[in-house]
Amino acid sequence: MTIKIKTEAEIQKMRVAGKLAGELLDYLTDFIQPGVTTEEIDRLAYEYMVNVQGTIPAPLNYAPQGYKPYPKSICTSINHQVCHGVPNERPLKKGDIVNIDVTPIKDSWHGDSSRMYIAGKGSIAASRLCQVTFEAMWLGIDMVRPNIHLGDIGHAIQVYAERNGYSVVREFCGHGIGQGFHEDPQVLHYGRPGTREILQPGMIFTIEPMLNIGKKEIKEGNDPFGWSIVTKDHSLSAQWEHTILVTETGYEVLTFSAKCPPPPGFVKHFVPNQLVVPELSRAATETSSSS
Repeated sequence: MTIKIKTEAEIQKMRVAGKLAGELLDYLTDFIQPGVTTEEIDRLAYEYMVNVQGTIPAPLNYAPQGYKPYPKSICTSINHQVCHGVPNERPLKKGDIVNIDVTPIKDSWHGDSSRMYIAGKGSIAASRLCQVTFEAMWLGIDMVRPNIHLGDIGHAIQVYAERNGYSVVREFCGHGIGQGFHEDPQVLHYGRPGTREILQPGMIFTIEPMLNIGKKEIKEGNDPFGWSIVTKDHSLSAQWEHTILVTETGYEVLTFSAKCPPPPGFVKHFVPNQLVVPELSRAATETSSSS
């Protein structure tokens, strides 16, 4: 396993990519209502990435060994779909829960984030699943700092999920990210404390737990492209994702943006994206000096 420790220059590029991923989800948020199709959401995302952000959608035509090329620009996983749901012409119904997963590429660097949405008003069970999954993600994020183990993060997420009556999907996990869409290390959302890799400053990876109301077992869905994954027992599933930088003293959430739901109250160490645009900084300094 080769974990890439990012330089300061590379971290700045990842801040840009991460911010763009968050802003793309910000843009899509108001469109996710009953009656809209995920095909339409995908079209809006593509046009925003290409025409506004100047980014490339990483999922489009992504084809790891053994897979057909993924045909869309984002993933839209509805209700019992765990991940990799393919946008289509089915309108969202009132109460549907949907995960929107985006990965824009800017100057060869990837920003990766996903959020849960409810079309209209959801059931108490669906809303609670989305909230607990959100909290589980943040519980894992808030543990990030140098010298802890990845197993510590996975264990904390698993314990919290199971204490709330949910199961953790095992087959899919977080991952390192940078110029590669998926890099080392794998970030499991279950496990034992004191195991797996030790965190170092400059590591960048995603934390993206997938929790099910029912059992943890999954299977392939029935989309014609062979990508979607669903719960085996047809129970609801939820996922949230942020891209995280390990800093000298803790962490920075690279995909945090203006419309991101704020962290839960138990989070103690939250640091949002610290993007600094040099040109704007110089202009602000010159303005301040001349006044």
